[in-house]
Order: sequence, then structure tokens, then C-alpha cells
Amino acid sequence: MFVPGFIINMITFPGVIVHELAHQLFCRLYKVPVFKVVYFQVGNPSGYVLHETPPKKWQSLMISIGPFILNTLIGALVAFPGALPVFTFQNTNILHYLLLYLGASIAMHAFPSTGDAEVIWQSVKDDSASLAMKIIGYPTVGLIYLGAIGSFIWLDLLYGMGVAFGFPKLVVALLA
Repeated sequence: MFVPGFIINMITFPGVIVHELAHQLFCRLYKVPVFKVVYFQVGNPSGYVLHETPPKKWQSLMISIGPFILNTLIGALVAFPGALPVFTFQNTNILHYLLLYLGASIAMHAFPSTGDAEVIWQSVKDDSASLAMKIIGYPTVGLIYLGAIGSFIWLDLLYGMGVAFGFPKLVVALLA
């Protein structure tokens, strides 16, 4: 079923906000000046961070994949307290379902964009890029594009649900 991206982004806007926040936080971590941040807007792109080019190639890589790290972690942490009562059918309320929605919507926006892939591509194809950067960067670009293609078959939604629903179930199963 085809649903326009802007509608999905409006429904899952918390994930867009955290995605852009992740880019900004990784810029701050590496002391890369940020010129402008749009956390959410209706349209394409739904958010963005304009920043200076990092002095080191690996910093560009980390800023680009920052949302994968942060959105995954925050999505799992937000969903966890809601998932436990929902999946054990114990004293659930609307807050638990809200936490699951927030966790899934945040994790759903973990995948870096094709714009992020382009930044990594420019870094790795530069002659000054180290061999390690090329070894890590080229496959990362490929994975980002696979994720973008996968979003047509709802891979991002499946990932978000896996983080928000599957991760808590796995933890409970391992600890039980």
C-alpha cells in the first residue's frame, strides 16, 4: 500500500525530530558548527541540519549515522516501559500504548537518509580518505541506499516495530 512520505512523517513526527536532534548532537560532540536546524516541517525534507564540513572524514560518517544510533537507543528506551505491561496483559492503560507509539515512531526514523549517504560518499571517494574510512564508508553507503529502497516495502516501519516491540520481548525472554 502506498502512503505519501509526508503523511507518514506527520504521523511519526517524533522520530523526525529525534533524527535531526541526533545529527545536531553528533555535530556538537565533534565541535562542528551548526548553522541551522529544522526539526520538523511539512514537506520534503521533513527536517534537516545545516552544518560546517567536519575536519575529519570519520566525523562526517558519525554525524551521518548518528540518527541510527540515537533513534534506535531512544526508541527502545521509550517503548520499553510501555511494552512490558502491554505484552504481559497486566494493568495496561493509554500511556503504555502512547509509549509504544513514540518508541516505534522514533526507531522508525533511525535510518540515515540518502542525503546522509551522499555526504559519506563524498568523504570516502576523496583521495585523502584513509583505507579504514573507505572500508567502512562504502558498505555504509550501500546499506543506507538499501534501507531507502526497503522503505518502499515498509522496512523502516518493520525496524521501528522490531525495536519498540521485539527488543522488550527479547529482554524479558532472556531474563525470565
